Amino acid sequence: MEEFIANFRTAVIGTIDKGNLPFSSYAPFIYDDNRFYIYISDIATHAKNIQLNPNASLFFIEDESMSSNLFARKRISLQCSSQKIQRQSERFDEVLDLFTRKFESSMVEMLKKMMDFNLYELHVTSGEATFGFGEAYLIGGDAMNELVPRQTAGGHKQQK
Repeated sequence: MEEFIANFRTAVIGTIDKGNLPFSSYAPFIYDDNRFYIYISDIATHAKNIQLNPNASLFFIEDESMSSNLFARKRISLQCSSQKIQRQSERFDEVLDLFTRKFESSMVEMLKKMMDFNLYELHVTSGEATFGFGEAYLIGGDAMNELVPRQTAGGHKQQK
């Protein structure tokens, strides 16, 4: 899993709004110590949704231009629980330093001064990965970062 997501700088985020409807967006992320971190503005819909409902999903999908088959793009979908990291905490400073190293430091420093931006930690609770036809996995292991072969009942069915 880590090898696949290492090529990404942003993740698609799925959240649930106050009407229980799904909402998709994206944000730059950091993956550190088996946790994902996003730094987002309270003005953004996905931030408002996470504040109402801490359940979220992260989605990583192979770029269309890199895929040999658009029906079998490599992808990982992760179900997560989220929590806000307090600005005054040591962890906040550690993760923002990681953002500064991964992304344009002047942009991160500017965003750090904006008090409507908050840091959220997303802990993977379940997930699945697909790397082609017949290559489907569940996300598991103690740190929820291992690919576990999915048990299927005979694979895809074909019309005779």
